[in-house]
Amino acid sequence: MKQEHEISGDGSVKIGGTDTITTPRLTNAALDDANPDSKVPPLSDVGSLPVFKYPFSFANKRVYAGGWSREVTIRELQIAKELAGVNMRLEAGGIRELHWHKAAEWSIMLYGGVRLTAIDAEGRSFVRDVFEGDLWYFPTGIPHSIQGLEPDGGEFLLVFDDGHFSEHETVLLSDIAAHIPREVMARNCGVEPKVLRKIFGQELFIFQAPVPGPLAEDQKKAAGTFGPSPCEFSFRPGEKSIVKKTKGGEARVVDSSTFKVSTTVAAAIVTVHPGGMRELHWHQNADEWQYYMNGKARMTVVGTGERARTMDFEAGDVGYIEKTLPHYIENTGDEDLRFLELFRSSRFEDLSLSEWLSHTPRELVMAHLNIDKATYDRIPREKLVVLPR
Repeated sequence: MKQEHEISGDGSVKIGGTDTITTPRLTNAALDDANPDSKVPPLSDVGSLPVFKYPFSFANKRVYAGGWSREVTIRELQIAKELAGVNMRLEAGGIRELHWHKAAEWSIMLYGGVRLTAIDAEGRSFVRDVFEGDLWYFPTGIPHSIQGLEPDGGEFLLVFDDGHFSEHETVLLSDIAAHIPREVMARNCGVEPKVLRKIFGQELFIFQAPVPGPLAEDQKKAAGTFGPSPCEFSFRPGEKSIVKKTKGGEARVVDSSTFKVSTTVAAAIVTVHPGGMRELHWHQNADEWQYYMNGKARMTVVGTGERARTMDFEAGDVGYIEKTLPHYIENTGDEDLRFLELFRSSRFEDLSLSEWLSHTPRELVMAHLNIDKATYDRIPREKLVVLPR
């Protein structure tokens, strides 16, 4: 755990009563204060690891009438090879225009509500309203749209199963309409070319429109003669997820075992109570892409070759841990810590340090750690997931 540091009035830092670090000039006091474990790292940190944190606040925000968006990809966070994320806000009536991606899209509602539309691989319609905490998943090439509902639209996180993905690389209906010859568009739609003379000549991406009407009405109109899609592109974790609950908090696991359509992204929605800790663990099947929704945290990642680094996180930050590297996440605030663990995989997998040690011959562990039998016997015999204070 982190060593206790004392910062004196002259800017020096005392560890165990000895002046070991001095900071006569602070180049950015606000950033230093928000990242105490980078300003004064724990004594257990060693060597150099790639930066595994990027705040969405640093990302460029694309602002439109109707909403905004910002992204964190491998270009912003170079370690993040497997997943990328977009944070998006739509006002009531604001539309993320009809589009599709080369990457699959997993999403969680952070605030408010939106209406989703899509068609499945057979051309059947999907229309749903989703609200805070709900998820959705659209596979590669499935066309869809998102529109903010009353009273105040919605905000959500989109996660894509490719670290190189960018929201700038999306197939948009407005691009199709603008760059296909007008007579071809007219022929395709069964109308006269003059009818399409007012088609927009540039991309919309996000734009303002009237608030959508009743859900049932939209569902009926979209279904037509094909009927609605049997595919469930949306998901409510509170009803169907696998819950691992302890006195320290809980982890709600959502992967293809429960959210059938989500075949390339698995997730855990983790809550850690004040003073609690997501236990020391690692993921053997995929890199972990994190998003912090609430609270404050400290995470240490142990790399290969005698390297380790500790960083601090708060709401709006993205974290990234490469496959198999051990790490923990500790709640350092006075409110519940809530964050996402996301993986480019069909299933969620993790192993904990305690279950490894407690199911390895006792004498072998005692010899490695230089501990006695009484200490070994106190190691938990099962995975605790979230440890209490």
